[in-house]
Amino acid sequence: MSQYLVCVVTLKVIGYIYSRCKVSLFLFISHAFPYIEMSTPNPKVIPIDGTWAGTPAPAPVSAVAADTRLSVRSIDLLKSKDGQNRREHHTDGYFSDKLILRRGQNFQMWIELSRPFNPKSDRLHLELKLDYIFMSIRGIRITVPLVDELQDGGWEMKIIEQRDTKIRLSVNTLPTAPIGRYTVSVGTFSLRGGMSSPYSANDDFYMLFNPWCEDDPVYMDNEAERREYVLNNMGRIYYGTEQQIGARTWNFAQFEENILEACLFLLERGRVAVTAWRDPVNVTRVISALINSNDDLGVLQGNWSDSDEGGTSPTAWSGSGDILRQYYKSSGTPVKFAQCWVYAGVTNSVLRCLGIPARCVTNFSSAHDTDLSMTTDIYIDQNLELIKELTNDSVWNFHVWNESWMSRPDLPAGNGGWQVVDATPQELSQGSYRCGPSSVTAIRNGQVNLKYDTPFVFAEVNSDKIFWQRKADGSFTQVNVEKNSIGQHISTKAVGSDQRIEITHLYKYPEGSEEERMSVETASRYGSKPMVYPSPTANDVTIEIVMEGAGPLIGGDAKLSITLRNNSSVQRTATLLCEVAVMYYTGVLNSTVKKEQIPVVLKPQEVKTIPWTLHYRDYMTQLVDQGALMLTVTGRVNQTRQILATQFNFRLRTPDLTLTSLGDAVVGKELTVKITFQNPLPQVLKNVLFRIEGLGMQSVRKIVYGDVEKLATVALMEKFVPTFTGTQKLLASMDCRQLTQVHGVTDIVVKPK
Repeated sequence: MSQYLVCVVTLKVIGYIYSRCKVSLFLFISHAFPYIEMSTPNPKVIPIDGTWAGTPAPAPVSAVAADTRLSVRSIDLLKSKDGQNRREHHTDGYFSDKLILRRGQNFQMWIELSRPFNPKSDRLHLELKLDYIFMSIRGIRITVPLVDELQDGGWEMKIIEQRDTKIRLSVNTLPTAPIGRYTVSVGTFSLRGGMSSPYSANDDFYMLFNPWCEDDPVYMDNEAERREYVLNNMGRIYYGTEQQIGARTWNFAQFEENILEACLFLLERGRVAVTAWRDPVNVTRVISALINSNDDLGVLQGNWSDSDEGGTSPTAWSGSGDILRQYYKSSGTPVKFAQCWVYAGVTNSVLRCLGIPARCVTNFSSAHDTDLSMTTDIYIDQNLELIKELTNDSVWNFHVWNESWMSRPDLPAGNGGWQVVDATPQELSQGSYRCGPSSVTAIRNGQVNLKYDTPFVFAEVNSDKIFWQRKADGSFTQVNVEKNSIGQHISTKAVGSDQRIEITHLYKYPEGSEEERMSVETASRYGSKPMVYPSPTANDVTIEIVMEGAGPLIGGDAKLSITLRNNSSVQRTATLLCEVAVMYYTGVLNSTVKKEQIPVVLKPQEVKTIPWTLHYRDYMTQLVDQGALMLTVTGRVNQTRQILATQFNFRLRTPDLTLTSLGDAVVGKELTVKITFQNPLPQVLKNVLFRIEGLGMQSVRKIVYGDVEKLATVALMEKFVPTFTGTQKLLASMDCRQLTQVHGVTDIVVKPK
């Protein structure tokens, strides 16, 4: 009620001013109300038409002489891809023919009027509307006034050129404006002709976040990093195990046809007010929830089973373009299927497309803490065998998530920069399957009390792995603690090259350092078991599993070794229980393929290495998805009753596809590329499918090949017509039930005609 009274009084005062001087009124309004924003579902906008406070409206348009009226004939948003606006805003790479802008930066446009503009008696302003595109919900309206001199940080515009009836405007945008699609109209006023009806452009423009603008929360001050984390449409995603790190190239496709529209369609499905689209924290949180389909019909449906019937195998994807287009064109039907690297690849595409710097990050030996204890708990029985029904925590061979770059004014100072965003559905966060943004700095310092989902991410990279043994009375006691096994070789692609760089130091201090232990203890105090943090124990026999080189190839034998060290001055004896199980990369165990006992005698101060081999015949019919296995070794030292326990994950490496360009690559000229693959298995591969993308293609090419005989070599000849000059990547993948995670990439330098 008080706001209503203030409004009435204000309008009466303005009405009085208007009756005294119309031109003064317009100047007063333009400067007193630089922009108007409304977020109510049905905003009511008070027109600037002289009807306030009972003052008479100007004469009807038909009664005013044509040479005194000022009206708009056309609007040119200068949206050409190779034009000044798109180049200066770093949006010339988008396939769209729309004007695409980055907020906090000015742009230019032409307006054609009915007569030459007279700055002494004429006024005009822009009216911008940000509404939902795909939903019938009203958004906000912004009025941009005409000023004599532009100042940074607000909505305003200035005439910079006049040619007869045409004027060229430079328009400033707000660095915290909501992103999205804006419609444009122009309102005019002349002292003698009065108000004309607003002219609506038959066009609109898209507004994105701006890492080049210092006042935008996503600002990055390094040009090489901006080009990598915003403009690069190709990236690398790492997988495997900490000792067998594999890499695959991923086509983020953020500039391809329909991708920007698909990203905005996705953002609308988050059903938050458009005013929330100004904040990258809100936007990344919405995207994190909507990339997976678990509770909101998001983009991707996960599948960790043995069957991919009805969809595409997660290992077959090599880019985000087809996924996002399929989701968009189906009006929101989830795409099948995904696992963590697919979720991360698509999340990276959406964030970069919207202007938020982002990168894919892989954490090896990544823990999944199910009870927020800040520890990874492994339970064994009195016979030293794993109690599977109690061991709910798991350790993934690898897990891929994203980092997005932004300031965090909602957190204590110092927690801006890289933020973890994870779309893989693992645990609920405020009622939805999402994770982040969580400050990497907060994770490093164990500040798990800071939002969002920092405890979960901390446990993924720096929890202690505790082995619990069940006693005769049913209680459990700690028998071994591994303080440095979780969170290894955290990796991402280097800036400006395809090299892998480690960023483990960003997530935690050096293992075993005083700072790292303090971080773990700080985090544990906020966990569900604050009193369970283990105290140091003295053990004089240590155990370690070692693998030489890059590890075994699929189809061959896996050769490892078990190393024991007796640090005491007396003899020690033990019996080791060795059990190897086929494992999903998420750490979930499937079937046991080999189990054996090994007696050990250790002389004083002796280091003993025991060879251990897993033959192909033992696992050939048991493998799942990515050929991952886990060797668990437990034992008890007879003299001291010390429990020995350790686990080792490894994978069976798959062959690469070899891509070879035959001849020179020239724009518009047909190019032949040879794709070669050799079956490494002594068995037939059934229903083999090849997928090819990149090289400027706007969609994926699929080749249904059929069966590949055992140990046979396949050679495909595929023809392409390059459309862009410069170094382009061509990606290929092969998929079948018996063999997954087979892919290849080549760089092709395309010359102009």
